[in-house]
Amino acid sequence: MTEAPEDTAYIDRLATELETRPALLRAAEDDLALLRARLALVTAWIHNPVYDDTARRALAQALNLPEPR
Repeated sequence: MTEAPEDTAYIDRLATELETRPALLRAAEDDLALLRARLALVTAWIHNPVYDDTARRALAQALNLPEPR
């Protein structure tokens, strides 16, 4: 039994996707880690009483984060 040409093309397309998806997933995970690190820095700044209270509250509101107490 031989494969039809469209079956071969479909299999080749799937194989290519399986080769590229791990790299794309890793890139997305790296981006997410960077965003989480930046959010942690911003959150630390918002809750640091050394800085102006009005600015910290405004930033928290703009980013939809909990306001400083």
